[in-house]
Amino acid sequence: MKEIKPQQMSRNVFDAIGKDWMLVAAEADGRANAMTASWGGMGVLWNKCVAFVFIRPQRFTKTLIDKADTLSLSFFADDERAMLTYMGRTSGRDEDKLAKQNLTYSTVDGAPIFDRAKMTLVCRKLYRQTLTKDGFFDQTVFTQNYPNGDLHDVYVVEIEKVLVGE
Repeated sequence: MKEIKPQQMSRNVFDAIGKDWMLVAAEADGRANAMTASWGGMGVLWNKCVAFVFIRPQRFTKTLIDKADTLSLSFFADDERAMLTYMGRTSGRDEDKLAKQNLTYSTVDGAPIFDRAKMTLVCRKLYRQTLTKDGFFDQTVFTQNYPNGDLHDVYVVEIEKVLVGE
């Protein structure tokens, strides 16, 4: 993979995250796990290139992210939809999802980097906050997305490296 600057990314972030999805991955205690995400974004905050991702409290990947200093956001080719669906529906508590999907990886700065990814962002955690019901100006967004009250934690992460397939 070749490293580029965040400002050189050419992929439309709305398509990459919202339509094509991404894997959010972390490694801690000698174990890596990843989950599919379709909520998040990228921009500039605190004079840094950042991404933000939303993770529900029951996700196993969240336990690893909370222990790790870094995480990765990986984007795949269109023909990887079945893998991304599986990674979003199956818990890493129940099985080794990475092995089951033949997702081999190495680590860069402590974050898992998947061999099959077309682009990976290596990120360092900056901030985490749990959403609150009272924070929603439009309460229909809350009721439509949180019928069980399991509000996401939002993580703001600095994009330290962008790796793209050659």
